[in-house]
Amino acid sequence: MANVYETSEFRNGLKVLVDGQPFSMIYFQFVKPGKGTAFTRTKLKNMLSGNVIERTYRTGDTLEAADCEDVEMQYTWNDGETFYFQNTETFDEVPVSKQMMDGSEDFLTDDIIVSITMFNSRPVAVTLPNFIEAKVTYAEPGAKGNTATNATKNATLSTGATIQVPLFVETDEVIRVDTRTREYVSRVNTK
Repeated sequence: MANVYETSEFRNGLKVLVDGQPFSMIYFQFVKPGKGTAFTRTKLKNMLSGNVIERTYRTGDTLEAADCEDVEMQYTWNDGETFYFQNTETFDEVPVSKQMMDGSEDFLTDDIIVSITMFNSRPVAVTLPNFIEAKVTYAEPGAKGNTATNATKNATLSTGATIQVPLFVETDEVIRVDTRTREYVSRVNTK
């Protein structure tokens, strides 16, 4: 019998099957109304199409676990619309569409290791490392003394991404970036 999850086991990132399709749980909330039975509200993202659905499950309901496998792969190249990753163990090359990258392609660096979620031997999601280090190729000049706190400016990274950075960050510096939030984290000491 396949693994099943009860409502008490729901958590963000859980991969489940709904109507034969793989979904990732992006939100859940346990609700205990004054009258009636408790239930759990969920938002589920279809891993194949990217559509988000909302479903409500009563306490005791179950969902079947999606047979997904996370595989470490190395980014190799792209042709603009398709990104190619190589399995680090079998050396098989796997193509991933730009749509599936969902904007995270801005943080791909040469030979970066990512986690690709496979469903029925087909890639359905790409997860980058939480943090990357990248060189600032262009940073707007920052006006000193004009701000009280937390002022930011635009900076373009060597990966092509444009993010907000503090005023003290200059061109040619290496910085650490959170790929989940697209935010500056810190400078990287390159000495």
